[in-house]
Amino acid sequence: MTGIPASAAGRGPVAKPKTAANARRVSLWNIANILTMVRLLLVPAFVLLMVAEGGHDPAWRSFAWAAFTVAMITDLFDGELARRHDLVTDFGKIADPIADKAIMGAALVCLSALGDLTWWVTAVILVRELGITLMRFWVIKHGVIPASRGGKMKTLTQGVAVGMYVLALTGPLATLRWWVMAVAVVLTVATGLDYVRQAVVLRRAGLAAEAERAREVSEGADR
Repeated sequence: MTGIPASAAGRGPVAKPKTAANARRVSLWNIANILTMVRLLLVPAFVLLMVAEGGHDPAWRSFAWAAFTVAMITDLFDGELARRHDLVTDFGKIADPIADKAIMGAALVCLSALGDLTWWVTAVILVRELGITLMRFWVIKHGVIPASRGGKMKTLTQGVAVGMYVLALTGPLATLRWWVMAVAVVLTVATGLDYVRQAVVLRRAGLAAEAERAREVSEGADR
């Protein structure tokens, strides 16, 4: 991930390409990384709040919802801040996706363990998230699969659905959260299949390009 040059946004002078001589060192303790660290620290706090008083006390569940909501909000801002202000670090590249998966995974497992959400929903979402992460590593040498609009909608819907389940809702809101979670599961599966398609296409294109380069090198050596 890199920052956006001023010229690309139509503002300011043309930015000079970064070199070893003029590259700016980015401090580990920048706002984007701090938000990621906060999200990581919120994971154990969230779990403790979820299981307090047997896990079904409305007050404690409200505190757990607040922790989950703060974590999801930091997820919206840390990556954008890192890209916009050129605050990308190796720590952030590793910790950010871990924090994302950790808070969502903790919420889903807690809800299923407490009997509020069926285990198959948790399994579908977690298997999809882990599978897509591993798949990105599988094709990383051929290119990067960009986050799609559907993927962003999936993340938002998951966050809203899980947040509604964390709260001790009753009546119509309890019914509504079931439908929101159903939409989240559909988006989870649909976007997961689309990412698989993109990964296969990207890998085939990468292998074809490698074969073409090898052929050109072989032909050049024969001349």
